[in-house]
Amino acid sequence: MKPARIIILAVAVVAAGMAGLLAMRLGGNPKVIVEQTAAQIQKEPTVNVLVSSKNMPVGARLDPDSMRWMAWPEGSVVEGFVTETARPDALTELTGSVVRLPMFDGEPIRREKIADSSSRILSSLLPSGKRAVSTQISVATGAGGFILPNDRVDVIMVRRGDGENFLTENILTNVRVLAIDQQIQEQPDGSAAVVGTTATLELTPEQAKVIIVAQQVADRLSLALRSVADAQEEDTSAAGYLLSGGSGQPAIQVIKSGQVVRTDAVTTGAVSE
Repeated sequence: MKPARIIILAVAVVAAGMAGLLAMRLGGNPKVIVEQTAAQIQKEPTVNVLVSSKNMPVGARLDPDSMRWMAWPEGSVVEGFVTETARPDALTELTGSVVRLPMFDGEPIRREKIADSSSRILSSLLPSGKRAVSTQISVATGAGGFILPNDRVDVIMVRRGDGENFLTENILTNVRVLAIDQQIQEQPDGSAAVVGTTATLELTPEQAKVIIVAQQVADRLSLALRSVADAQEEDTSAAGYLLSGGSGQPAIQVIKSGQVVRTDAVTTGAVSE
C-alpha cells in the first residue's frame, strides 16, 4: 500500500474517533444536569405544616380526621401557617375550632380562617360591623324549608292596606343567612333542607333596625331565596322609611278617617295642624 493512502486512512480513523468522543460528551451533559437538579431538590429542607384533609364549609368544626401534617418547603412557609415546630400539639388544640372561611383538601390551615371552640361561635362568623338578627319563619315563609346557612335571601313584608288590600314590600335585599334555628353548618352533601322556625340574618346596624320595626308592623315576613349568582350584588340596602322620621328621628303620624295624612318629624315637641 502506498504511504499516501496509509496517511489518509490514519487521519480518517483519528477524525472518526474524535467525532464519536465529542458526541458522547455532548449527549451526556443533560443527564448530569438532571441528576444534579434532583439531588438539590431532595436536599431542600422542609417543615410539617397543618393542612385540611377534606373540604370544609363555613361553620364546620375541626377534628383529628379533618387535619393532617404535610411536608412543606421551608422557603414557602408564610406567616399564619400552623407548623409542627411551633405548635406540636395543634391537632389536639384545634379540635373543635370553627371554620370561618371555606377550606379545601390539602390547603394549609391558617389562623385567620378558624375561630376558637368557645361557646360564642356565631359572633366569630360575623364580619366586622355586621349584626346577627333573628326572625321567625315557617315552611310557607321560608321557601319551603330549602333555605340553608350561607344562602342569600330577600326579606318581604306583607301588611294590610286599605280595605281588603295587602301591601308587599322588599325591606331587605340579598342578605346572608347565618343560621337556621341553631344550625350554622349546611348539610355536607348540600342535598338536605333545614326546616326550622327561626332564621338568623347577617345585617348592617341600619338593616337590623328596619327588620325589628317590620316585625312589629307586618302581618307576615317571608324570605325569598336568591340565586348564588347574586352573591356579589349589593347587600346593604334597607327600607329606611320604616324607621321613625326616616333616619331614626322620632315622628308623629297624623291620621284622619283611618288614613295617614301627614308625618311630621318631632323637633320642638309639637305638631302643627
